[in-house]
Amino acid sequence: MKGYNFGFLDEASKREIRRKILKAIAVPGYQVPFSSRELPIARGWGTGGIQITLSLIGPNDVLKVIDQGCDESVNAVNIKKFINAVTNVKITTDTTKASIIQTRHRIPEEKMNENQILVLQVPYPEALRVFEPSEFETRRMHAEADYSRMWLYLYEDIVTYREISIGARYPVMVNKRYIMDPSPIPRWDIKKLNMAETLYIFGAGREKRIYAIPPYTSVEPLEFEDFQFRVENFMGEKCILCGSDDTFLDEIIDDSKGKRIYMCSDTSYCNKLLISKKVLYKR
Repeated sequence: MKGYNFGFLDEASKREIRRKILKAIAVPGYQVPFSSRELPIARGWGTGGIQITLSLIGPNDVLKVIDQGCDESVNAVNIKKFINAVTNVKITTDTTKASIIQTRHRIPEEKMNENQILVLQVPYPEALRVFEPSEFETRRMHAEADYSRMWLYLYEDIVTYREISIGARYPVMVNKRYIMDPSPIPRWDIKKLNMAETLYIFGAGREKRIYAIPPYTSVEPLEFEDFQFRVENFMGEKCILCGSDDTFLDEIIDDSKGKRIYMCSDTSYCNKLLISKKVLYKR
């Protein structure tokens, strides 16, 4: 339609967000403030990620949206419908075919490449907020690389629970400079950030922050020599659908039998594996 603005946001807004994205890429892990726009969705439901996606997406892009690994959750479906309505770009559930992937709380199991962008929805961008409520103080701590209180917080966790009990939002050191909140992804996904080929962009609409991890950037989970970082343990468990035992699994209670069963969190990967096994079986 002539005169229709592609991607919903006005051009000035998109330019401003793209400038902030470039700054975030130039300083990995640094939280760049931006003027978060109003969208027809409540803040806290992914507006930061949506604004980034709408500012970067073009007519030739292919979009994939997932929520905790699932392509068909309420959040993912509504975001896909909205972006498709204002851009008419192609939508896919196949990780390998998408040029932009917007996600909430998961990183796809399939390895992504340098031609893809992963946009993460972030509810709480400040990793130091767990022990410091003052925005001024957290800014100072990042500027001076004063992270002693974060190490103390982890030590106190070990003293209390005899391990680092943090599940999602496990703090990481980016480019050996900034401690960063990787969004509420599970520990399983943390190591995918390190030296990845893909550009990761994090958007927090409510907190008005954008930060990024450029390709081939060092990302290290915080750990002690005697309490090293470890991922979730699914030893002995496998997906009830595809049989995978090397992916992140969701635990589900089977009401009919009253026992726990497990399914792949990444539905696209699970379906691919299931289809490939059916094809091999038929052969």
